[in-house]
Order: sequence, then C-alpha cells, then structure tokens
Amino acid sequence: MVSLNRELMKKDMDVIWHPCTQMKDHEILPIIPIKSAKGIYLYDFEDNKYIDAISSWWVNIFGHSNSYINNKIKEQLETLEHILLAGFTHKPAIELAHKLVDITPKSLKKVFFADNGSSAVEIALKMSYHYHLNMKQQRTLFLSLSNSYHGETIGALSVGDVSLYKETYEPLLLQCLQTPVPINGSKQAAADALKSLESILEENGNDISAMIVEPLVQGAGGMHMYHADYLVGARILTQKHGIHLILDEIMTGFGRTGTMFACEQASILPDFMTLSKGLTGGYLALSVVMTTDKVYNAFYCDYNEHKAFLHSHSYTGNPLACSAALATLELFEASDILGQNREKSLYMELNLERFKSLDNVKEARILGMIAAVELKGYKAEERIGLKIYEYALSQGVLLRPLGNVIYFMPPYIITLKEIDKVLDVMYDAIKTI
Repeated sequence: MVSLNRELMKKDMDVIWHPCTQMKDHEILPIIPIKSAKGIYLYDFEDNKYIDAISSWWVNIFGHSNSYINNKIKEQLETLEHILLAGFTHKPAIELAHKLVDITPKSLKKVFFADNGSSAVEIALKMSYHYHLNMKQQRTLFLSLSNSYHGETIGALSVGDVSLYKETYEPLLLQCLQTPVPINGSKQAAADALKSLESILEENGNDISAMIVEPLVQGAGGMHMYHADYLVGARILTQKHGIHLILDEIMTGFGRTGTMFACEQASILPDFMTLSKGLTGGYLALSVVMTTDKVYNAFYCDYNEHKAFLHSHSYTGNPLACSAALATLELFEASDILGQNREKSLYMELNLERFKSLDNVKEARILGMIAAVELKGYKAEERIGLKIYEYALSQGVLLRPLGNVIYFMPPYIITLKEIDKVLDVMYDAIKTI
C-alpha cells in the first residue's frame, strides 16, 4: 500500500516546479509533504517531525501556528480581507506604518508597501533613480558589495553578485558596479574595504544613484559577516558624493543579528531600508520600503509636473498581512525578545567552539541568531551540502546548506535543549560525511 506521503510526493512532481531546485534531484531525493506545523516543528503525513532550523527560509521568527498571530489574522478576516491602497486605506496599514516609523532609524519617515523582498529592492532602486531624475540628475549606476544577494527579479539580480545568476542572465541585467566586501569580521578588513569604496566613488560617484548593502551579514552569500565600521564609513562616503544608501534588512531585520535592525550596531541613518521576511512572522507575503521625507518630497507635486513615483502591486498593504505584521511587532513589545535572543546566541557561540577542531571546518562564526560553519576541502561537484541536508532530515532536522556553508537560523522560540539537538546533528554530519 502506497503511503500518503509517497502519493503526495508523486502528485507534486507531476505538476509543481519548485524554487531554487534542480528538479531532477528529486528522482532520488524525496520531496517531503508537510501536514502541519507547530512551534519549531514540521510534521509530515506519517507523523515524522522535523526541527525547522532555518525558520522556513528565514521568515518564521516566532514559530509556526503562533496562537497570538493566528488570532489577530482571524479577527482581521472577519472585517476586511483586502482593499486597493490607491485612493483608499485601512487601519492595519496605517498602524503598521506608524509602528515601523517609530522603530526604524529616525531618518526614515515614509512607508511604501509591496509584496516580497525582491519587489522591495526593485522599488528602492527605482525610487532612488527617479529621485535624482526629479533633481535634474542622470545617475544610472548602482553600487553593491561583492558576494551580495538582493533577490531574483531583474533589478535585484543586477545589484547582486551571485556568479551563477550573473552568468546566466547577464544580457538582461542593469549596469551596476561592485565594491569589495570586507574579507572577514575584523576592523582592519573593514578599513581595507573602505579604501576600495573610496576609490570607486572618486571615479564614478557622480554617476551612481545608490549603494545597496546587506548590513553586517550577507545571507545567500554564505552568511559572510563583516564589522559595523564598514557601514559607518560607507555612510560617510556615500553622503559625500550625494549617493543614497539602501540598507537591505530583509534577512537581518527584526532581531536576527542581536538588535532589532542590524544597522543599529553602526548607528547610521540610511536613505532607504527594505524589510520583509520576519515582518509578518512568516505568515503572509509583505514587504516595505522605508525612506526619508527628503525623498518623498521630491515626488510631491502637481499632477502636470510628472514627478510622481510609478510603481504598484495589486496586493499592496494587504490588511491580513499588515495584521500579521502588527501581531509580530506586538510580540516583540510583550517581552524582552532581543535580550532572550542574545542569551541564546551566547549559548550557541559556546556550543560552536567544538566545530573549530574538525579538520574539514574552515570557520565557525555567529552573529545574533545566525550561526554558520564553513567547510573546506570539498569541490562543488561533491555537493557536500546536499549530503548534509539528507543526513539532517534523517535525524529530524531541516537544514538547507549554502554550498559548503552549513547555517543555523532558528525561530526565536527555540529552547536550549533544541539548540543542542540541532548543533549535535550538524556536528555529527560534518564529522562523519
């Protein structure tokens, strides 16, 4: 008798094309149908359970089926599920925008809603370019860090620096520049990288509209981490050349790095900030672009001046998503989540020490609730990450390595005992595979 798990796997393979997936892999690697989820656990149709050690692609910060967020969405569902945000508004969008203005850097006073992280990046790029255009300047270049990732739409890919994407889609991409990311988390590496940035801006500063960075941690770039001094210096240099600074906090925002937003660790004031992922606690698609009054005012005009910003989404500011986001922020307000995270981060850091003695480990690093173990001695075709993914699943843990980097980015509600379980599985996998 064929199990329900296997039956659903087959039905899935007949019709669904999965993201970031070579579908041929699933001829031998099963796709796991999930029946339900609660807390940090996912349950399949045979009652196997898996610790969600990557917060379902970094979004699920307060666990699955959180009763508080559930109830807030249910309450909203009874009154208003959706309304266009052109010429109309609603309380969840208004309240959420005010909360975001209150908790983000004081330079950010206006909120533009979108649906996902890539869209938010696209909006920030367009808004920056259009701002300069309204100021009678043609600045057609964007600047980003080497090894960066900002999403997978055309504009977002253009400012990213993932070689696989760049090589495949290069003819379609916008013209962009890259400047070296600090090679590690030291102050010296930050200083060296700032010298390169200064040279690039001296040569091209008048043509660059904005610089976009993932503050402190490059997510899809292998959880590469760098010192906050770099952000301080980058803000000074971009201001000197009249260049916008876009902070892509889509992954790092909402407590992931130890502060509410990673940029707080550099005490800088950006021109734009993009937010998504943890914004709704992993429930519904929503993103925002935060910007300044100065940028906003450059578009505020009579209709016949043709300065209005040109961008829209059908589900902009969806009330259900805004209600989920409000509930998520209220959970931060209800208890000292950031303080608890810092305690768990210290516990994870101590637990990571044993990895450094393994011969195949290049580095073990951590920032806030992001732990990463980078391996050495493996070629890409060995697909060591896939082998570790399979092993971890067999032990009841969902890990999804980035090449040779095994990372751990759990929901904030994880316990110390559950942290031990995940790190034990990671250690055994790296030691034995």
